[in-house]
Amino acid sequence: MSVGKIKQRPLRLADRDKRNVRTQFGALCWRKHRDEVQVLLVTSKRTGRWILPKGWPMHGATPAEAAATEAWEEGGVEGKVKPVCLGIYSYSKDRSKVSLPCVVAVFPIRVSHLAKDWPERKQRKRKWFPLKKAAGLMQDPELATILKKFDPMAI
Repeated sequence: MSVGKIKQRPLRLADRDKRNVRTQFGALCWRKHRDEVQVLLVTSKRTGRWILPKGWPMHGATPAEAAATEAWEEGGVEGKVKPVCLGIYSYSKDRSKVSLPCVVAVFPIRVSHLAKDWPERKQRKRKWFPLKKAAGLMQDPELATILKKFDPMAI
């Protein structure tokens, strides 16, 4: 999949926000189960909706490594991350009366194991979904497109 083939929505930024766009790194955690590709979603802390694990850049880590760390912390994921960006999506992160515009670069992780004990296990649920179902659960159309077009054989 090429990043250029995913239609991006324009960010709506006031002049004061242009320097405040934040970058995050997300993990598309996947497995093959009975010849079907499935993706692991986790619930968000605040609203409980299904999302991909994602988080902020980390000092000394590549974007793919930061995505893998978030997958571990939020979902107990162990696996192999590929340093290939599958696509980028944007959203607004609401934080105490302030909305931060964010762009998220998504990296694939082939899951080899899910830990029974992980850092945010008391704050989040996790569940496997077929790609099409996972795409339908996303509020961000760009992320839904990344999920719909994901082909592990192409990476």
